[in-house]
Amino acid sequence: MGVAEPVTLGGALPLRRRAIPSLKVGRLEKIGLAVLALTTIGALAAPLLAPYAPTLPVSAGPLLKPSAAHLLGTDDLSRDIASRVLYGIRSSWFSAIAVIASGVLIGGLIGLVAGFKGGWVDTVLMRITDLFLALPGPILAIAIVASLGPSLPHTLLAVGVVWWPWYARIVRGEVRALMVRPHIDAARLARIGRMRLAFRHALPGALPAVLVTASLDVGNLVLTLAGLAFIGLGAPPPAPELGSMVAQGLPYFFGQPWVCLAPAVAIFVLAFAANLAGDGIRDLLRHT
Repeated sequence: MGVAEPVTLGGALPLRRRAIPSLKVGRLEKIGLAVLALTTIGALAAPLLAPYAPTLPVSAGPLLKPSAAHLLGTDDLSRDIASRVLYGIRSSWFSAIAVIASGVLIGGLIGLVAGFKGGWVDTVLMRITDLFLALPGPILAIAIVASLGPSLPHTLLAVGVVWWPWYARIVRGEVRALMVRPHIDAARLARIGRMRLAFRHALPGALPAVLVTASLDVGNLVLTLAGLAFIGLGAPPPAPELGSMVAQGLPYFFGQPWVCLAPAVAIFVLAFAANLAGDGIRDLLRHT
């Protein structure tokens, strides 16, 4: 008789490995997550990383080429472009987060009430949501900023007005699907209060879809805010806004291209990295 093989450990490991889902995230998504993490750190540390004040001219002179002293050169008003780009990334990043937070809060609350209550409450809230969705979002945002006056708070308010309906639709759909699940019926039979049922049992089921949508929205918001700043509806000069920096540097494109290309590349990298990171977060949640 031979010695019995230790099948317990050998058999348990494959079963355990099969029980744990493989969290596969593509290389590009990992790069996007890394770039976005570095962007967040850079945005928080912009006052420490920027070599010069973003709104004040430097003594070296205007329209200097990139050098060791000025990594991205200087603009037509002798301001250090690298410092302005750092502060511009900080402004764009935090502005996008603020709009998403307001959209998730307002739209999520409306969607939760509509999906949880149903009936005429659902009908009224969703018709109001449809009204906002039917309006041309960019034109409405431009009209709001133009009527209130160009400034960063007004821009964020205008974009937030047209951004929340998407989250209301998503949360409402997820909550309506959850309301027919057995655990909701069990909670009702246990006589759990309405507020606890909505916020402890229904709302958490909608969070993954909201998180994925919010992560993918960052890139769109960066481009939207940059576009409004490009046409002069962002923070007024001399505030370092990436979109307005591109617009101000266009006259120097053929002679001194770094003036407009530096903020344009920053917009592209920020939006592209945000989209890749959103794909990575979606893949992670899909496998968990």
